[in-house]
Amino acid sequence: MIRILIVDDSAFMRKMLSDLFAGESDFTVLDTARNGQDAIDKVKRLKPDLITMDVEMPIMDGIQALETIMREFPTPVVMVSSLTQAGAEATIRALALGAVDFVAKVSGPISNISGISAELIIKCRAAVRANVTRLALPTAKNVVSAPLPAKQLVLQNDKIVAIGTSTGGPRALQEIITKLPGNLPCGVLIVQHMPPGFTKSLADRLNSISSLTVKEAENNDIIQPGVVFIAPGDYHMTIETSSNKKVIKLNQSPPLGGHRPAVDPMFESVAKVYGEKVVGVILTGMGHDGSKGMQVIKQQRGYNIAEDQSTAVVFGMPKSAIEMGVIDKVAPINAIAAEIIKSVTK
Repeated sequence: MIRILIVDDSAFMRKMLSDLFAGESDFTVLDTARNGQDAIDKVKRLKPDLITMDVEMPIMDGIQALETIMREFPTPVVMVSSLTQAGAEATIRALALGAVDFVAKVSGPISNISGISAELIIKCRAAVRANVTRLALPTAKNVVSAPLPAKQLVLQNDKIVAIGTSTGGPRALQEIITKLPGNLPCGVLIVQHMPPGFTKSLADRLNSISSLTVKEAENNDIIQPGVVFIAPGDYHMTIETSSNKKVIKLNQSPPLGGHRPAVDPMFESVAKVYGEKVVGVILTGMGHDGSKGMQVIKQQRGYNIAEDQSTAVVFGMPKSAIEMGVIDKVAPINAIAAEIIKSVTK
């Protein structure tokens, strides 16, 4: 039985969420809280298995409450945010602070959970199994990696780093991207399972705290050294060669495994275009998206890295690739940036 605490300043939303979880045989609603301070008090007293947390609340908002909870009472948290730019920015910050996942509720005269009920239940069931001891680790001040020495700076335009991730990905990406030097001699492609709007906020946040240029990918973007491209929500991202340049192509082909963007099309595409010059990286996430793509990378003699179980928030995606026997190196999240640098400069 999953014991859940529901945090929202709206009495209507508290009732809607309580009824939703009460209707599921594996959940029991411990209590509800009206704001962040109320939530902290009840987490300390009730020790829930899981928390759903609104972002915008009076007295203390969800971000402040989350920071305290993850520091003092590590507990899986699923954020319930709004589909606005401000909501997306706050959600990305919450994920960086340790929230396991999020769902975006429809905003209007009265916010509601119509259309997200199934997603919320699925994500909450997954979140309660997350490795929050990893999330609860204090975040050291980011130390941006020093530029690479000149002897390693032969621009490797023929190489590419391709990263796939899902649940727990924003924090894992922050750990990696901030440790890569601004003069990295190749481009980086990222597929993070995330809806429209949120991928731009993720790109903007990573761009603001790293030496690399990070942007949400646009159709026909030219891949360049030192630039990170994040697939936009609701678009698959692939690569083509045009006029001797490698360019990004976005499409809205059907979702794969429920995901658009999905990791597999990106991995398969870079393997076709770059061959043995691909460095594939699979990070934390539910399911097995990316495994087939890593198999294609391996068939082309590329180099594959998977996040170790000890640091993965959810070990599903790395585990699947490891079990397929297509991984060259398994490493904890704090060692993956160094593995990437070594792979693209040798």
